[in-house]
Amino acid sequence: MPTLDAEGSDRRTSALAPFRHRIFLAVWIASLASNFGGLIQSVGAAWLMTSIGASVDLIALVQASTTLPIMLFSLMAGAIADNFDRRKLMLTSQLFLLAVSIALTLCAYFGLVTPWLLLAFTFLVGCGTAFNGPAWQSLVGEMVPRSDLPTAIALNSMGFNIARSAGPALGGIIVATIGAFAAFAVNAISYLGLIAVLARWQPAKPPRVLPPETLGSAMAAGIRYVAMSPNLSVVLLRGAMFGVSAIAVQALMPLIARDLIKGGPLTYGLLLGAFGIGAVGGALLSTRLRQALSLETLVRIAFISFAVCATVAGLSPFAPLTTVAMALGGASWVLALSSFNATVQLSSPRWVVGRALALYQMATFGGMAFGSWIWGMAAERHGTGDALLMAAVVLVAGAALGLRLPLPELKTLNLDPLNRWTEPHIAVDILPRSGPVVITIEYVIREADVVAFLSVMAERRRIRRRDGARHWTLLRDLENPEIWIERYHNPTWLDYVRHNQRITQADAAVGERLRELHQGPGRPRVRRMIERQTDGPIPGPGSHPHDLAEPLTDPTRSS
Repeated sequence: MPTLDAEGSDRRTSALAPFRHRIFLAVWIASLASNFGGLIQSVGAAWLMTSIGASVDLIALVQASTTLPIMLFSLMAGAIADNFDRRKLMLTSQLFLLAVSIALTLCAYFGLVTPWLLLAFTFLVGCGTAFNGPAWQSLVGEMVPRSDLPTAIALNSMGFNIARSAGPALGGIIVATIGAFAAFAVNAISYLGLIAVLARWQPAKPPRVLPPETLGSAMAAGIRYVAMSPNLSVVLLRGAMFGVSAIAVQALMPLIARDLIKGGPLTYGLLLGAFGIGAVGGALLSTRLRQALSLETLVRIAFISFAVCATVAGLSPFAPLTTVAMALGGASWVLALSSFNATVQLSSPRWVVGRALALYQMATFGGMAFGSWIWGMAAERHGTGDALLMAAVVLVAGAALGLRLPLPELKTLNLDPLNRWTEPHIAVDILPRSGPVVITIEYVIREADVVAFLSVMAERRRIRRRDGARHWTLLRDLENPEIWIERYHNPTWLDYVRHNQRITQADAAVGERLRELHQGPGRPRVRRMIERQTDGPIPGPGSHPHDLAEPLTDPTRSS
């Protein structure tokens, strides 16, 4: 499908179009250096753990200690990214990672590292990465226009895979010639470029009209938004399925090199390099493929292509053929994951995009972690080749799942804030924490329009609950059946204001359709009320606002 600009005209973009935006280019280059440093650090940590005589289980925990924080803290990081300055959060994360890396370098240089201290350091590195990820991914939408976002995401993935193609080998050379402490020092230096770029960048900040949500409320709001958004739920499911099945190739790659094509460490490095080169090629082709194919078609092709990669790897005894298959797998890997990432960003308004990305990351990384364990067990029981063939079957099933749960096409979906709602003038003095607030909206609907009204109301219910409304109900008057009342709660007046400011341009169609169906005089009648408790003393002057229950009526404004 061609890319559409803001006016809806056909505008084809190149695979490198996001690099026209100087801040994206600067951050991309700095992140590439940081990715190299991170992979070099991983090699140094793994080798140092081996050289200090740690047990096999502790050596295996090095990788787990880096990825576990991503599972534990991604949602929290996404909530913080959505409620505070994303640039400052990313800058803070980079400074934290720099401090941890310097401390690890010094401990390694002076020979103070023990197995558990090394695990603690790698866990802290994982924590910094977990908090950096949602902020960085959601900041891409502030660096490039919406039309360039999918390409920018693919370029980010390409940058990581460029680093992955050469980073481990470079790390091995550094460790072998100088020592593990040098690998940690290189990683520390790699953060400096990104810190400098972020410190100099001063993006335009939209005025904040509401205070940040509490951390718990923000995390709950993110989970609720994703759960009540069918587009996002489909992406998370498909992403987790791809992660579970596709990770088999990477998890079993050492065994592919050793057992299936009878190679050694050099062969293993060759396969890793081919996978990375394929990923770079996939990123460069992604823009052209997105212009020619629908999103769902592209993802199905990625699933099937990776199934071909797994099948060839499971059956081939020839290193050249397996190497070609790895390149195909790398391209498919980037095309699928960058498509999922772009869909999450394009399906989420800015107020919740960090949390949506964090949940997607948790689903995908969780699928990869679970898949690594599953395919490792399968390889041990049935052999590496059979395990890869099983993974290929699951990948084909993932492609077939798209027939029932296709990814959405989002090129025309406008998730910018509607900005029509203004806080109503009320006759009662209340505070932001006053509540619960009860909202009722009265419609007059002809009998002939009831079926259409109920259909639109089903979508209204989903949007209300997605954006934070509670106890949503639809009532019909028994004496005058043409009168219908929509009713819902917000915990406080501040929550009510926040709820209305979350309405997007795409949501406006539902409100417009309801106003078309409404046959009463003027617009639907809105009543805003605060619950009153009847026990205790009768409220008088100076009583707390949440004790008041006078109706706050404004029939001229949208709810």
